[in-house]
Amino acid sequence: MTRTLPTALLFAASIASASEPASGTFTATRSCEAFQSFRKGTNPGDVRTAPGTAYPVREVNGPDRRWLRIDVAGSQRWVAADCGTASVEAAAAAPRGGGGQCNIAGEFDSYVLAVSWQPGFCEHVKYQGTKPECDRLADRRLVVTHLTLHGLWPNRQSCGTRYGACPGPQLDLRPDTLALVRPWMPNFQYEQAFGRHEWNKHGTCTPMDDDTYFRRAVAAVKTLDASAAGRYIATNAGGAISRKAFYERVVADTGRPQAANAITLLCTNKQLFEVRVKLPVDFKEGGSLDQLLGPTLPAMRPSDSKECRGDEILVEAGGR
Repeated sequence: MTRTLPTALLFAASIASASEPASGTFTATRSCEAFQSFRKGTNPGDVRTAPGTAYPVREVNGPDRRWLRIDVAGSQRWVAADCGTASVEAAAAAPRGGGGQCNIAGEFDSYVLAVSWQPGFCEHVKYQGTKPECDRLADRRLVVTHLTLHGLWPNRQSCGTRYGACPGPQLDLRPDTLALVRPWMPNFQYEQAFGRHEWNKHGTCTPMDDDTYFRRAVAAVKTLDASAAGRYIATNAGGAISRKAFYERVVADTGRPQAANAITLLCTNKQLFEVRVKLPVDFKEGGSLDQLLGPTLPAMRPSDSKECRGDEILVEAGGR
């Protein structure tokens, strides 16, 4: 049974202190340390909760169940229960041999929308195999002046990057869906190999059929592309953008400073090649960027080794 209580009183019974799986939401009322180990007091990166921010709960622990393990800053950390309020229930026990949980459809807790800057990817990222769209960009037979779809990836926190490849039907898009997707996923203009890969690895794990999956993904890309932040990238093709100015546009678009934590710019040698956007399971495409990101935003941007670090970010124009 779900209980909503001040978390200082949460699970106050004196029982064994082993951690237990749990699910629910913890809302911070003040800034508190988020520990990797609360017993050792370790907090790499000095991660803290942000007042007013809601975090998913994964476990409970402590002599009086006064510690909660939450998703924060791209990892799972322990916070003191009296740092906020929570609605928590015990999680169902995982079936034995639970490694298969990472390829069961519908068992995910968020999405990542991977959006390409196609000229930057084709020119500066080493990819395996052939990419006909990149060949056409190089000889200027294809011109791409907007953001494009890489993929829509359902994620399960406990699986890390291993969630995917769920059993499902083969890709078989309707002609009207193909016509809609082609300008926004250029590989579809020449073949379906990349789309088939994305569907088999990611789309089959969602509750959507293939047409709905690609249509919703494209609609989400269009929303980002039409935003002030998206237009800032596209209108500076062949030049450079400021990382600071990009995130200022994200905040201006949404009216929420933490919206910047939901979007990550990826670079190779200062060259932009991808934008990744964290989305809720029930994301709503077709509206504003603020609506797309949903009501609950990350307290910190997840770490990524490919994140653009400097303020100057180069935006490839494509063609040789």
